[in-house]
Amino acid sequence: MPPTETAPAPDVPHERDVPQEAVAPLMRGLAVLRRLTDADGTLSLSELERTTGLARSTVDRVTGTLARMGYVRLDGRDVFLAPRLMELGNAYLAALGLPGLLGRHADALADELDESVSLAVADGDGIRFVHQATRRRAMSLSFRIGDLLPAERTAPGALFAADWTGTDWARWRARKAADPRSAGFPAVPPGTGPDEKEFAAHAARAGERGWALDDQLIEPGLVALALPVRDATGAVACVASVVSHTSRHSAESLRDAMLPRLRAAVTSWEELLREHTGKAPDTNGQEPPPGAPSRQPAPGAPRPGLADWTHASKQELGRGFIESLARGLTVLTAFGGDRAALPLTAVAEATGLARATARRALITLEHLGYVGVEGRLFRLTPRVLALGFPPLSRMSLPQIAAPHLAELSRRVHDSASLAVLAGADVRYTARVATRRVMSVHITVGTRFPAHATSLGRVMLADLPPDARAAWLESIEPAALTPHTITSRAELAAILETVREQRYALVDEELEQGLRSIAVPVRDRAGVVVAAVNVAMHSSRRTVEECVRDVLPELRAAVARIEEDLRTAGRFARVPEV
Repeated sequence: MPPTETAPAPDVPHERDVPQEAVAPLMRGLAVLRRLTDADGTLSLSELERTTGLARSTVDRVTGTLARMGYVRLDGRDVFLAPRLMELGNAYLAALGLPGLLGRHADALADELDESVSLAVADGDGIRFVHQATRRRAMSLSFRIGDLLPAERTAPGALFAADWTGTDWARWRARKAADPRSAGFPAVPPGTGPDEKEFAAHAARAGERGWALDDQLIEPGLVALALPVRDATGAVACVASVVSHTSRHSAESLRDAMLPRLRAAVTSWEELLREHTGKAPDTNGQEPPPGAPSRQPAPGAPRPGLADWTHASKQELGRGFIESLARGLTVLTAFGGDRAALPLTAVAEATGLARATARRALITLEHLGYVGVEGRLFRLTPRVLALGFPPLSRMSLPQIAAPHLAELSRRVHDSASLAVLAGADVRYTARVATRRVMSVHITVGTRFPAHATSLGRVMLADLPPDARAAWLESIEPAALTPHTITSRAELAAILETVREQRYALVDEELEQGLRSIAVPVRDRAGVVVAAVNVAMHSSRRTVEECVRDVLPELRAAVARIEEDLRTAGRFARVPEV
């Protein structure tokens, strides 16, 4: 049996129950990722050394390998989880199929009820969220996709426990005895929760009624109503919850107001599950493999470039790169929407790994609880979401862009900014300034007229022609310098040119002496959601030098931002500000 969620994942492979064929570096890498996740995404190298019990040289090699894969970012002595790590959780969610199939319906229900709605699955003696539709208000739900909660302190947990076997209850008792105050569940405040008699009675009532209430079990003020969502076989596929605050509802008023509507929604969702039985889940797109420069061309396709990439990484980094760790993590990405359960041979083929290598990785992942086995088929478990997904799922676009803006600014030696369109203006949401005697001083939150900025023009150019024309008619273009273009007809022609060339360059129209060049940032659907620019004094570069020297660097930085945005936004909503 895998270790309980409260017990730390083994850091070294000398424990008595570790399989002989387990891959020790993979175990160590997973332990580092778990510690970073529990610390909300960042720790210093010395803190990782202390919390994992690993030697500093091992921590350095593990984090160096994870950085090479794009799963963490190293900044001095600090280690940060990086958005690309979410591809591991994305693989599980795609294989599960529920977020892709039910997520948008849960979002619509949250809008209808004006309350937060979540979907959760069972994970051992806990529950783990796989979708969150959170209402934004002063008192709002702070749980994230991937967060693990103790079953006894949640409404979904009571519904899952209604079907527990004696073995399940024994596991729960062992965990409660070892961790009576839920210290192993970082997502919830410490607390004892109900005892076994109370929880068993709660679970029995939930099973009889077909619904469950959480009356401030997690923390004071939080109330929730939960119903099971059953698949075509009648088994509980997930549990849907409506969550509120006692300032809006008591547990009883939440039940009275929401139960009929939640029940109607769940009935329609169960019909969807029946209709999709046997079909490949809606995966919301497929993600490429980790690290390797040649990205995955199609779901399930072999990765012939992986061996070359790991070999090249080893040649470049030497002992600083751990091939067995990189290969072991790659195994997790073999799974997906149409690959929910795979035999060993299929895992080896999908990853391009030798069969023996894939087998040892799967043995290790099964031991640690990230993979389950059904006969000869392997499946990812919800525990994969514990690898960075909770903190990363709440990243905003400015947070995703920040390290790429810093690298862009370092490469071009000028300021780099991210902005969104806000009515007639652009609003800066992230910025990295360069250190110069003469530099461009703009702060986050600053607004400028969109018509006179490269950022504004590159975002406006992506609007449909009718929307673009309507926007131009809605403003009074002001002359901010002698060079500012104010003619609507001329601006319309410029925007059409910008649309064709996919960048905008503005020369001294916002402020004399200021020159900038910008490209759009697109989301997973190809919609422009923001823009990035590089701004400089006009004496620094000519217009031609901006296009020749800065534009390629700018486009490369935006491509990296868009790649992270695609990964982060596959199953989680990424706020634009």
